[in-house]
Amino acid sequence: MFDLLDQCSGFMGASQDYESSNLVLVGAPMDFTVSFRPGTRQGPQAIRQVSIGLEEYSVLLDRDLAEYTYYDAGDISIPFGHVLESLDKIGQVVDRIIRDDKFPLVLGGEHLISLPVIKQVVQKYPDLKVIHFDAHADLRQDYMGQTLSHASVMRRVADLVGGQNIYQFGIRSGTREEFDYARANTRMFPGKVLEPLKQVLPELTGHPVYITLDIDVVDPAYAPGTGTAEPGGCSSTEILDAIYLMKELNVVGMDLVEISPVYDHSERTALLGAKLVREAILVFGKSSI
Repeated sequence: MFDLLDQCSGFMGASQDYESSNLVLVGAPMDFTVSFRPGTRQGPQAIRQVSIGLEEYSVLLDRDLAEYTYYDAGDISIPFGHVLESLDKIGQVVDRIIRDDKFPLVLGGEHLISLPVIKQVVQKYPDLKVIHFDAHADLRQDYMGQTLSHASVMRRVADLVGGQNIYQFGIRSGTREEFDYARANTRMFPGKVLEPLKQVLPELTGHPVYITLDIDVVDPAYAPGTGTAEPGGCSSTEILDAIYLMKELNVVGMDLVEISPVYDHSERTALLGAKLVREAILVFGKSSI
């Protein structure tokens, strides 16, 4: 069905039936523009592999994955080293998922993979709001002369949706120019996650919302397995609470990026990623019973 995908071991509890599933997991194993430590191309498989160590039941939500029908499409087969072609393939797959009226939950991979995903989502939802959890602003006009970079992805997203429609939480790293741009153009809340998120929920209600979550928003004490770790972040509990806070929003898509297994010797980062995926399915997916 998905000619562009390499099927692989799936996330726990995933259905084998694409047609009946309203949420589709798909991996985008690309890390071609990372500026420090590579390895995030292995992130999607690491999340899947550790997911079996979690329960399908979420005690805080009182919901169970057995009550949901979701499909794991595997990893997109992308041409190694070719940025534009890879972004195009990611966009093609997400376009199919959206045209089939399904919720895309994309696993990265570096943060640049969010760009083709959001590009497809905004075509269906022109009034899209983007919630961005990250340690880094990602608002550079370019990085080392390249406008397509994980360091500039949110600047490119701003070109798509308008900076005023981007809400940035947990940001604690960037250039002076990035923060100047954010003050003038985006809704940035440096350093904090839960308090400002609670404040803006009323203005997000009723709008289609896309969530992009870079795992390095979490402090490296909790999530060391990432390419550009930045001390001073939120706890794993806080980022899970952020997912719960958004349960009443009209979330239409999500990605989770920048998990790098090579720096994740205890697998705690992948485990956090898998738990975030589980909770996202239970919060943003639709029950089948």
